[in-house]
Amino acid sequence: MNARLAGLLYLVVAVCGGFAELAARGSVKAADDVAQALRDSADLMKIAFAADVVAYACFLLVGLALYALFKDVHRFAAVAMLTMNAVSVAIQSLNLVNHAGAVLAAQRGADEIAALFLDLQGVGYLIAQVFFGGWLIPLGYLVVRSGTVPRIFGYALMVGGVGYLLGLVVELAVPGADGVALALGLVGGLSEIAFLGWLLVRGVRTPVPAP
Repeated sequence: MNARLAGLLYLVVAVCGGFAELAARGSVKAADDVAQALRDSADLMKIAFAADVVAYACFLLVGLALYALFKDVHRFAAVAMLTMNAVSVAIQSLNLVNHAGAVLAAQRGADEIAALFLDLQGVGYLIAQVFFGGWLIPLGYLVVRSGTVPRIFGYALMVGGVGYLLGLVVELAVPGADGVALALGLVGGLSEIAFLGWLLVRGVRTPVPAP
């Protein structure tokens, strides 16, 4: 039951978080006049704010559900996973202040401040990615060690976590390499989608301890 609940919550995270970051903020950031785009998309950005709140609450619940599943497999790895998850949620939740600040500043005609808030939101998102990507590594280790889910998903999660972290390094260290950073982040995203799909459809099976 915990496995399918975790999968369902993870799906909510993917849908709500993807909508807020890609469809809402992504479209605004791509505009020539960011402040005007914020004003024109004020209702969309408010919906995105609510979607993010739902996503972060569900993501914390995902961490708790997976901790309940894997805490007896390796206690330290399970605590590390849950800690990474909780820190990511805390950073991303606090970062919503920048999201709201961008919209409010644009509506009050403070265009430069609005653009600054949106830039700060992007910085906060990158900081959270350290933990959002990092949590996949102990999670993948737990999946491999538990034998309750095919081990290929555990290896994929660990590779995906490294992909997120490498994508962050590339984005910070190599200006103009957004495509490479996106490709590396996609590795992490695909591993998560595969894992949540398995949880939703198949759940977990009787443990087969790793040698």
